[in-house]
Amino acid sequence: MSGGFDLTHGYAVLRVLCGAFFVPHILGKVTAREASVAFFKLAGFTPPQFWSYVAMAVEIVLATCLILRIFAVYAGYLACLYLLIAAAANFSVSRKWLWHIGGSEWPVFWALCCAIYAFYGPR
Repeated sequence: MSGGFDLTHGYAVLRVLCGAFFVPHILGKVTAREASVAFFKLAGFTPPQFWSYVAMAVEIVLATCLILRIFAVYAGYLACLYLLIAAAANFSVSRKWLWHIGGSEWPVFWALCCAIYAFYGPR
């Protein structure tokens, strides 16, 4: 299992980082429940509370799979798709690109990182 948790392998580091960066968003959906639901409502997801829970469940699965290298290549592809959807939803609300002003740059960056792992990481 080359590159599992051996952090001397770049793809292992990338995989773990891609998974770990979902954790704050999972926690945010738990600790800032009203804000999460409000975002899903603004983005047009109906019913917003349901979609907030779906997003949290997807993030939990993706983080777990990427960090622990469970079907990690498939998780990388799905994480890329999920993050592109998140970027589009965020853009539909904020109409901004730059992440430091609430734009979609950050999820697009992480979508690309997940895609790089999925395409080029160890099988």
